[in-house]
Amino acid sequence: MKIAVSVESTNDLTPELIEKYDIKIIEYEIILGDKVFKDGDLTTEEMFAYVDDTGTLPKTTALNEFEYTEFFEELLKDNDAVIHVALSSGISSSCSHAISASKNLNNVYVVDSLSLSTGIGLLAIYARELADKGVDAEEIYKKVSARVEKLQASFVIERLDYLYKGGRCSSLALFGANLLKLRPRIVVKEGKMSSDKKYRGNMAGVVSKYCADVLQDFPTPDLDKVFITRTSASPEMMAAARSACEQAGFKNIYETYAGGTIASHCGANTLGILYFNDGE
Repeated sequence: MKIAVSVESTNDLTPELIEKYDIKIIEYEIILGDKVFKDGDLTTEEMFAYVDDTGTLPKTTALNEFEYTEFFEELLKDNDAVIHVALSSGISSSCSHAISASKNLNNVYVVDSLSLSTGIGLLAIYARELADKGVDAEEIYKKVSARVEKLQASFVIERLDYLYKGGRCSSLALFGANLLKLRPRIVVKEGKMSSDKKYRGNMAGVVSKYCADVLQDFPTPDLDKVFITRTSASPEMMAAARSACEQAGFKNIYETYAGGTIASHCGANTLGILYFNDGE
């Protein structure tokens, strides 16, 4: 059985990993004022410059059922089945549209990742690994869905400005955080983003503390792979994250850039480590 594995452009995998694992992409659109871009055609630096100039966040529009139907039908021309890992239903209505499209087609399975960024990527890679072992599509769907709750997806951010502009924190919280130089940890829990811890200090030191806390709070990682995903980060921030992952014993440490989804919510100098928390 030939199986296609697909995701939206919010997966934040590198082009090399997308090619290696043969992952198919359906693209979101990012809207800056009256201009529309395909997700991936716009750099995070260009997005940040737009926000600095206008004070307005970029917008994304949910993919509709017709777009998913066309996408899945095209994949089924060369494949017997499709496993699609969707952006969390708690973040976008795209997931429900993908599920609706799948119900009108044979052998299309949609997994609600309840995650974002390289959390989606981890699930998609797992699906491809199962497919390459000869597991059938329905069983892959069950196994990938069961592993959703084992994802550890979180980020630490430098400032609350973007969360404030997006209506995710109050002006009082923004003022207090900026005054005290607080750096919140954003976790993806039950499909939505929320803040659970706050740090203070320079971002390289904050990243070290954040990584230590994550590895303590989620202490049974699958050590096969971990993603260090950032919107932007200093070399010192990246070095701190890589050192923590190396000391934890991860075999494969992938550094990736976050695309429009994370960037438009969290802004510059946002960094996270993401992995499956279901090791021995």
